Amino acid sequence: MAFRIQDIDDSQAPLLDHLIELRARLVRALLAFGVAFAVCFYFADRIFAFLVRPLTEAFPPGQGVLIYTKLYEAFFVEVKIAIFAAFFLSFPVIANQIWAFVAPGLYAKEKRAFLPFLIATPVLFTMGAALAYYVVMPTAFRFFLTFEGQKGGLRLEALPGTGDYLALVMQFILAFGISFLLPVLLMLLNRAGIITRAQTVAARRYAIVGIFIVAAVATPPDVISQLLLAIPLLMLFEGTLILMWFTERRAEREKAAEGASAQAAE
Repeated sequence: MAFRIQDIDDSQAPLLDHLIELRARLVRALLAFGVAFAVCFYFADRIFAFLVRPLTEAFPPGQGVLIYTKLYEAFFVEVKIAIFAAFFLSFPVIANQIWAFVAPGLYAKEKRAFLPFLIATPVLFTMGAALAYYVVMPTAFRFFLTFEGQKGGLRLEALPGTGDYLALVMQFILAFGISFLLPVLLMLLNRAGIITRAQTVAARRYAIVGIFIVAAVATPPDVISQLLLAIPLLMLFEGTLILMWFTERRAEREKAAEGASAQAAE
């Protein structure tokens, strides 16, 4: 085979060598993050323009406005944007350094089992973040802006602050991105033998309640955002149950084949 995962390394490096390697991996990860931060800070205006687009489209044309009430607020908003974006930009390098440090201590079977989760994590996180940005945020912002108008003879107008808006956007993206990692968590627990599909099915009602609690806590206090998070999580939960069924059947077949081979060898 052109690509073959080797079994666990035969070398037994002393603790000091492991610490030196860990330091080198951390330095590379921090350097990658630092370079990404510098790039993202340079383009912070464009990144913020992208993040603010759902709010711009929610306002009537030409009527949207963002304010800042502290002189230093706009600057620190750009710093937070650069940190937020730099983490995602440098994540492939950080993940690669983590994998390079951990992989030598894993058996080939463990490496093959772990790699799909390493690939699925950024994919699922991106799916959740995209759902938040392209569907949930525009829907929620349009709903929030419906409260503008005349109230008791006074004009009620939305004047969101830059810092508050960035915090809300980060809350949406992180809540949806991290929540979409539910299949990764369940499959890891299943592969580790901590839970089985039968146990997960038996706990379905509790899982549903937990999903709605997470949606209520992780999103702003409006029913629309909560439902838009809870419904995809329920679908991911049910999809994970199907995936567990396939993986457990495959594990049973492999175990049966190994047993047959052992009997034949005897």
